Amino acid sequence: MERTGVITFNGGGLTLIGTELKVGDEAPDFTVMDNNLGSVTLNDFAGKTVIISVTPSLDTPACAIQLREFNKSTTQLRSGVAMLNISMDLPFANAKFCAAAGIDGVMTLSDHKDASFGLAYGLLIKELRLLTRALVVINSSGTIAHIEIVPEVTNHLTTMSYAAMK
Repeated sequence: MERTGVITFNGGGLTLIGTELKVGDEAPDFTVMDNNLGSVTLNDFAGKTVIISVTPSLDTPACAIQLREFNKSTTQLRSGVAMLNISMDLPFANAKFCAAAGIDGVMTLSDHKDASFGLAYGLLIKELRLLTRALVVINSSGTIAHIEIVPEVTNHLTTMSYAAMK
């Protein structure tokens, strides 16, 4: 499935591919890689609320800001909540960024291998093979509780978006 008119990059329109999800939908499983090249699936977090910060690449200022803000917010989260950041960055780049930036409350994951997450959640940018900037909250019963796509990829999530995490 392809969707246009949802996002722009520096004002130019792009195409999202994958399944469009809405609040109330069952969250589809996905397989991504952790920083040690191990496989991680949504099922690994069964029974937890899962908050997913989605970024194109941590090697950009807006993505770095977004991950740092999410990392700060982890101190306010209750137990039973998993905080993830998924991008197309290689696991090695994720690990290097986290070490340099002091990211310790968010698990950074890579979708580069199969784009499993991007396709399952309709967040893969066709023209760039990157994920679009988004926020996904999955409740403990495995249902999408919040999904937000940032219309301009070069902008980071707003403080209103962070309110959805609480």
